[in-house]
Amino acid sequence: MAEIKDPENTILMELKDGTVTIELLSDVAPKHAERMKELARSGAYDNVCFHRVIDGFMAQTGDVEHGDMENSFNIRRAGTGGSDLPDLPAEFSKLPHDRGTLGAARSQNPNSANSQFFINFSDNHFLNGQYTVYGRVISGMEHVDAITRGEPPASPDRMISVKVAADA
Repeated sequence: MAEIKDPENTILMELKDGTVTIELLSDVAPKHAERMKELARSGAYDNVCFHRVIDGFMAQTGDVEHGDMENSFNIRRAGTGGSDLPDLPAEFSKLPHDRGTLGAARSQNPNSANSQFFINFSDNHFLNGQYTVYGRVISGMEHVDAITRGEPPASPDRMISVKVAADA
């Protein structure tokens, strides 16, 4: 486990193979970091599937509306919903989409990010300046690498639980 410098801005994501520790970049994208903490604290991310996982690219999750595998789950709709909170304005920065960074998933509208996010499997610099980077995996990337692939996967993996480290 990585050393946690700021528990209030650290996410502990439990996957089938172990814990992924994510440092939120609240100084770079404060609204996105705050949204992730709010949804984690409410339990909204618990049991949400990884609905789009592309080898060599990224693993996408966070559809709290259609992706909860314990509550009215619909894999065909997973990836089309968000939370009941308002969409977020883009918080673009100079930070690159490197392996292990978290990006805010959105529609064509740059200001449409809500609850969905992706974790980059590799350096995806073609995304730079187009999607908000608001976190990075500081330990447990091997567990992200083990997520079942597919668009959608036949048997999707899920975030078992997502907590703010300060609350754990």
